[in-house]
Amino acid sequence: MTGIYFSGTGNTKHCIEKFIAAVSSNKNQLSGHPAQLISIEESDCAVEALKASQNMVVFAYPIYYSNLPKIVRDFIVENKDVWNGKKIFIICTMGLFSGDGAGVSARLFRQYNADIIGGVHVIMPDCICDVKLLKFSPDKNRKIIEKADAKLETAARKLINGKPPQNGLSFFARLAGLFGQRLWFYNTTRHYSDKLKIRNTSCIRCGKCVGVCPMHNLTLSNGKVITAGKCTMCYRCINQCPQKAITLIGKKRTTPPAE
Repeated sequence: MTGIYFSGTGNTKHCIEKFIAAVSSNKNQLSGHPAQLISIEESDCAVEALKASQNMVVFAYPIYYSNLPKIVRDFIVENKDVWNGKKIFIICTMGLFSGDGAGVSARLFRQYNADIIGGVHVIMPDCICDVKLLKFSPDKNRKIIEKADAKLETAARKLINGKPPQNGLSFFARLAGLFGQRLWFYNTTRHYSDKLKIRNTSCIRCGKCVGVCPMHNLTLSNGKVITAGKCTMCYRCINQCPQKAITLIGKKRTTPPAE
Protein backbone atom coordinates (compact mmCIF):
# COMPACT_ATOMS: atom_id res chain seq x y z
CA MET A 1 0.00 0.00 0.00
CA THR A 2 1.20 3.48 -0.91
CA GLY A 3 -0.08 6.55 0.94
CA ILE A 4 0.20 9.91 -0.82
CA TYR A 5 -1.06 13.03 0.93
CA PHE A 6 -1.04 16.76 1.37
CA SER A 7 -1.54 18.19 4.85
CA GLY A 8 -1.53 21.87 5.71
CA THR A 9 -1.52 21.86 9.51
CA GLY A 10 -1.44 18.14 10.27
CA ASN A 11 -5.07 16.99 10.20
CA THR A 12 -4.79 15.02 6.97
CA LYS A 13 -1.42 13.52 7.89
CA HIS A 14 -2.94 12.28 11.14
CA CYS A 15 -5.87 10.69 9.28
CA ILE A 16 -3.89 8.88 6.60
CA GLU A 17 -1.48 7.56 9.23
CA LYS A 18 -4.39 6.22 11.30
CA PHE A 19 -6.09 4.67 8.28
CA ILE A 20 -3.01 2.96 6.88
CA ALA A 21 -2.06 1.68 10.34
CA ALA A 22 -5.56 0.23 10.75
CA VAL A 23 -5.44 -1.49 7.36
CA SER A 24 -1.87 -2.71 7.78
CA SER A 25 -2.58 -4.17 11.23
CA ASN A 26 -4.55 -6.88 9.47
CA LYS A 27 -1.90 -9.48 8.66
CA ASN A 28 -3.66 -10.43 5.43
CA GLN A 29 -3.04 -6.94 4.10
CA LEU A 30 0.68 -6.85 4.83
CA SER A 31 1.78 -9.64 2.48
CA GLY A 32 5.40 -8.81 3.25
CA HIS A 33 5.12 -5.32 1.73
CA PRO A 34 5.26 -2.47 4.28
CA ALA A 35 3.16 0.60 3.55
CA GLN A 36 4.79 3.79 2.29
CA LEU A 37 3.58 7.24 3.32
CA ILE A 38 4.82 10.25 1.31
CA SER A 39 3.76 13.90 1.10
CA ILE A 40 3.25 15.42 -2.34
CA GLU A 41 5.74 18.07 -1.20
CA GLU A 42 8.33 15.36 -1.79
CA SER A 43 7.11 15.29 -5.36
CA ASP A 44 9.88 13.22 -6.96
CA CYS A 45 9.74 10.58 -4.20
CA ALA A 46 5.94 10.46 -4.37
CA VAL A 47 5.94 9.99 -8.14
CA GLU A 48 8.58 7.24 -7.98
CA ALA A 49 6.59 5.45 -5.28
CA LEU A 50 3.46 5.66 -7.40
CA LYS A 51 5.24 4.31 -10.45
CA ALA A 52 6.57 1.37 -8.44
CA SER A 53 3.31 0.65 -6.62
CA GLN A 54 1.54 -2.56 -7.56
CA ASN A 55 -1.05 -2.29 -4.78
CA MET A 56 -3.70 0.14 -3.64
CA VAL A 57 -2.93 3.86 -3.37
CA VAL A 58 -4.45 5.84 -0.50
CA PHE A 59 -4.67 9.51 -1.50
CA ALA A 60 -5.48 12.08 1.18
CA TYR A 61 -5.99 15.84 1.27
CA PRO A 62 -8.01 18.59 3.00
CA ILE A 63 -10.98 20.06 1.16
CA TYR A 64 -11.41 23.81 0.68
CA TYR A 65 -14.90 25.10 -0.14
CA SER A 66 -15.81 21.65 -1.52
CA ASN A 67 -12.86 21.83 -3.90
CA LEU A 68 -9.29 20.59 -4.15
CA PRO A 69 -6.41 22.66 -2.82
CA LYS A 70 -4.60 24.03 -5.87
CA ILE A 71 -1.37 22.25 -4.88
CA VAL A 72 -3.21 18.91 -4.89
CA ARG A 73 -4.90 19.48 -8.25
CA ASP A 74 -1.57 20.49 -9.78
CA PHE A 75 0.11 17.34 -8.45
CA ILE A 76 -2.58 15.11 -9.94
CA VAL A 77 -2.59 16.86 -13.32
CA GLU A 78 1.17 17.27 -13.66
CA ASN A 79 1.68 13.55 -12.99
CA LYS A 80 -1.30 12.29 -14.98
CA ASP A 81 0.58 9.35 -16.47
CA VAL A 82 1.15 7.63 -13.11
CA TRP A 83 -2.56 7.14 -12.35
CA ASN A 84 -3.31 4.79 -15.22
CA GLY A 85 -4.67 1.53 -13.80
CA LYS A 86 -4.08 2.51 -10.17
CA LYS A 87 -6.64 1.47 -7.55
CA ILE A 88 -7.21 4.52 -5.36
CA PHE A 89 -8.94 5.01 -2.02
CA ILE A 90 -9.51 8.68 -1.11
CA ILE A 91 -9.42 10.28 2.34
CA CYS A 92 -10.81 13.80 2.53
CA THR A 93 -10.62 15.98 5.65
CA MET A 94 -12.80 19.00 6.41
CA GLY A 95 -13.96 21.34 9.12
CA LEU A 96 -17.68 20.55 8.73
CA PHE A 97 -18.97 19.80 5.22
CA SER A 98 -17.80 19.09 1.71
CA GLY A 99 -20.53 17.20 -0.16
CA ASP A 100 -18.30 15.56 -2.76
CA GLY A 101 -14.86 16.24 -1.29
CA ALA A 102 -13.67 12.79 -2.41
CA GLY A 103 -15.56 13.10 -5.68
CA VAL A 104 -13.67 16.15 -6.93
CA SER A 105 -10.41 14.21 -7.09
CA ALA A 106 -12.14 10.97 -8.12
CA ARG A 107 -13.48 12.59 -11.28
CA LEU A 108 -10.01 13.89 -12.10
CA PHE A 109 -8.36 10.53 -11.42
CA ARG A 110 -10.87 8.78 -13.67
CA GLN A 111 -9.86 11.05 -16.55
CA TYR A 112 -6.44 9.43 -16.21
CA ASN A 113 -7.87 5.87 -16.11
CA ALA A 114 -7.58 5.27 -12.36
CA ASP A 115 -9.95 2.90 -10.57
CA ILE A 116 -11.58 4.64 -7.57
CA ILE A 117 -12.47 1.95 -5.07
CA GLY A 118 -13.88 4.17 -2.30
CA GLY A 119 -13.63 7.27 -0.20
CA VAL A 120 -14.14 8.52 3.33
CA HIS A 121 -14.90 12.02 4.62
CA VAL A 122 -13.46 12.90 8.02
CA ILE A 123 -14.32 15.95 10.12
CA MET A 124 -11.32 17.32 12.00
CA PRO A 125 -10.70 20.43 14.15
CA ASP A 126 -10.83 23.60 12.10
CA CYS A 127 -7.36 25.01 11.34
CA ILE A 128 -8.49 28.40 10.00
CA CYS A 129 -7.43 30.56 12.91
CA ASP A 130 -8.07 34.08 11.60
CA VAL A 131 -11.87 33.76 11.68
CA LYS A 132 -14.06 32.63 14.58
CA LEU A 133 -16.17 30.12 12.64
CA LEU A 134 -16.12 26.50 13.87
CA LYS A 135 -13.90 27.16 16.87
CA PHE A 136 -14.25 24.72 19.76
CA SER A 137 -12.67 24.10 23.13
CA PRO A 138 -9.64 21.77 23.40
CA ASP A 139 -11.91 19.14 24.97
CA LYS A 140 -14.37 19.36 22.07
CA ASN A 141 -11.51 19.11 19.58
CA ARG A 142 -10.24 15.97 21.32
CA LYS A 143 -13.69 14.45 20.95
CA ILE A 144 -13.74 15.39 17.25
CA ILE A 145 -10.42 13.61 16.76
CA GLU A 146 -11.62 10.54 18.69
CA LYS A 147 -14.70 10.36 16.47
CA ALA A 148 -12.53 10.77 13.38
CA ASP A 149 -10.21 7.97 14.50
CA ALA A 150 -13.19 5.67 15.06
CA LYS A 151 -14.54 6.48 11.59
CA LEU A 152 -11.16 5.71 10.03
CA GLU A 153 -11.00 2.38 11.88
CA THR A 154 -14.46 1.50 10.56
CA ALA A 155 -13.50 2.54 7.02
CA ALA A 156 -10.37 0.37 7.21
CA ARG A 157 -12.40 -2.66 8.31
CA LYS A 158 -14.91 -2.12 5.50
CA LEU A 159 -12.07 -1.86 2.98
CA ILE A 160 -10.49 -5.06 4.28
CA ASN A 161 -13.88 -6.81 4.02
CA GLY A 162 -14.28 -5.73 0.41
CA LYS A 163 -16.97 -3.11 1.04
CA PRO A 164 -15.10 0.23 1.18
CA PRO A 165 -17.16 3.33 2.05
CA GLN A 166 -18.21 5.56 -0.83
CA ASN A 167 -18.37 8.98 0.88
CA GLY A 168 -18.62 11.86 -1.58
CA LEU A 169 -18.68 9.70 -4.70
CA SER A 170 -22.39 9.68 -5.57
CA PHE A 171 -24.31 11.95 -7.92
CA PHE A 172 -26.24 13.44 -4.99
CA ALA A 173 -22.98 14.16 -3.15
CA ARG A 174 -21.80 16.03 -6.23
CA LEU A 175 -24.93 18.17 -6.20
CA ALA A 176 -24.46 18.88 -2.49
CA GLY A 177 -20.87 19.98 -3.03
CA LEU A 178 -21.75 22.07 -6.07
CA PHE A 179 -24.74 23.92 -4.64
CA GLY A 180 -23.57 23.88 -1.03
CA GLN A 181 -20.22 25.57 -1.62
CA ARG A 182 -18.38 25.16 -4.92
CA LEU A 183 -20.80 27.17 -7.04
CA TRP A 184 -20.28 30.19 -4.79
CA PHE A 185 -16.60 29.80 -3.99
CA TYR A 186 -15.12 28.18 -7.11
CA ASN A 187 -12.85 31.11 -7.94
CA THR A 188 -11.46 31.08 -4.40
CA THR A 189 -9.62 27.82 -5.09
CA ARG A 190 -9.24 27.99 -8.88
CA HIS A 191 -5.90 29.81 -8.62
CA TYR A 192 -3.22 30.25 -6.01
CA SER A 193 -4.10 33.12 -3.69
CA ASP A 194 -2.34 36.47 -3.52
CA LYS A 195 -4.32 37.52 -0.43
CA LEU A 196 -1.85 36.40 2.25
CA LYS A 197 -1.02 39.36 4.49
CA ILE A 198 2.06 39.91 6.67
CA ARG A 199 1.91 42.58 9.37
CA ASN A 200 5.50 43.71 9.42
CA THR A 201 4.86 45.74 12.57
CA SER A 202 4.30 42.44 14.42
CA CYS A 203 6.67 40.18 12.45
CA ILE A 204 9.98 39.39 14.22
CA ARG A 205 11.64 38.01 11.05
CA CYS A 206 12.16 34.58 12.60
CA GLY A 207 11.76 32.90 9.19
CA LYS A 208 9.53 30.13 10.52
CA CYS A 209 6.83 30.85 7.94
CA VAL A 210 9.40 30.75 5.14
CA GLY A 211 10.56 27.32 6.22
CA VAL A 212 7.12 25.70 6.49
CA CYS A 213 5.46 27.02 3.31
CA PRO A 214 4.84 24.12 0.88
CA MET A 215 4.73 26.52 -2.08
CA HIS A 216 7.95 28.43 -1.28
CA ASN A 217 5.67 31.44 -1.44
CA LEU A 218 7.49 33.36 1.30
CA THR A 219 10.98 34.80 1.40
CA LEU A 220 12.85 36.90 3.94
CA SER A 221 14.36 39.90 2.19
CA ASN A 222 15.76 43.18 3.52
CA GLY A 223 14.25 42.56 6.94
CA LYS A 224 10.76 41.78 5.63
CA VAL A 225 8.79 38.66 4.76
CA ILE A 226 7.76 38.93 1.10
CA THR A 227 4.89 37.00 -0.49
CA ALA A 228 5.01 35.81 -4.10
CA GLY A 229 1.26 35.46 -4.69
CA LYS A 230 1.31 31.67 -4.76
CA CYS A 231 -0.49 30.70 -1.55
CA THR A 232 -2.34 27.37 -1.56
CA MET A 233 -4.38 28.36 1.52
CA CYS A 234 -3.02 25.60 3.74
CA TYR A 235 -2.79 27.87 6.82
CA ARG A 236 0.50 26.31 7.88
CA CYS A 237 2.37 29.61 8.14
CA ILE A 238 -0.52 31.32 9.92
CA ASN A 239 -0.79 28.58 12.53
CA GLN A 240 2.97 28.45 13.02
CA CYS A 241 3.64 32.20 13.33
CA PRO A 242 4.65 32.92 16.96
CA GLN A 243 3.61 36.58 16.68
CA LYS A 244 0.21 36.01 15.00
CA ALA A 245 1.42 38.35 12.27
CA ILE A 246 -0.04 36.51 9.25
CA THR A 247 -3.65 36.37 8.03
CA LEU A 248 -5.46 35.21 4.90
CA ILE A 249 -9.26 35.23 5.10
CA GLY A 250 -9.68 37.25 8.30
CA LYS A 251 -7.92 40.40 9.42
CA LYS A 252 -6.56 39.16 12.75
CA ARG A 253 -5.56 35.79 14.12
CA THR A 254 -8.18 35.30 16.79
CA THR A 255 -7.50 31.81 18.09
CA PRO A 256 -4.56 29.53 18.76
CA PRO A 257 -3.80 26.72 16.29
CA ALA A 258 -6.28 23.83 16.31
CA GLU A 259 -3.50 21.25 16.53
